[in-house]
Amino acid sequence: MAVKRSRRRPTVRSTPAPHAERPAQRRRTRRAIVDAAMRLIASGSTPSINDVAAEAEVSRRTVYLYFPTFDQLLLDATVGLLSQASVDGALEDTRAQGVEQRVEAMVRALMSVSPEVERLGRALLRLTVDPGSAGDRGREIPRRGYRRVEWIEMAVAPLREKLGPVKFRRLVSGIAMVVGWEAVVVQRDVCNLTADEGRELSVWAARALVRAASSN
Repeated sequence: MAVKRSRRRPTVRSTPAPHAERPAQRRRTRRAIVDAAMRLIASGSTPSINDVAAEAEVSRRTVYLYFPTFDQLLLDATVGLLSQASVDGALEDTRAQGVEQRVEAMVRALMSVSPEVERLGRALLRLTVDPGSAGDRGREIPRRGYRRVEWIEMAVAPLREKLGPVKFRRLVSGIAMVVGWEAVVVQRDVCNLTADEGRELSVWAARALVRAASSN
């Protein structure tokens, strides 16, 4: 007598909703592209888009998806090379200190830029302020600032559990508004502050945001 074998339906494993992982995934992809360009530039070469795509292990299309112009990518990578070591060092030196001290050290390192680096930063802004510069995907791809956000997140990491995801993100976003190239432009062009005055203003504003977030 033939015995019928029951067919079990394959187990369907639940996967995270795509929108839940997209921001982190986009930042990782962008970072991989910029870091690849930074490594190539640091080696003394002038990379092509094919070189960067191969080093980052992505397609040319992906590179252009995140950087509509290759000049924008090269500027982003160059600025990163000129600022990353000092900010990373400041965060490492203050790892055991309080959040305010970590944030202050990060802001001072980030805002201590030479006139040449400021010129490059302004050029980067010009290439990324156009709403159409991000291509067809619009807001889905960050145009700049992923390093800044990561540095801020590292500086205020001890507050993550206390604040929860919504308030933590608000604090990171608030600090991102008072440091970086946008803040430099406002400080110099709108407020007519010197580099030292602008840096101290960014430190004051960032510390005020940390205190406000911590007291809630």
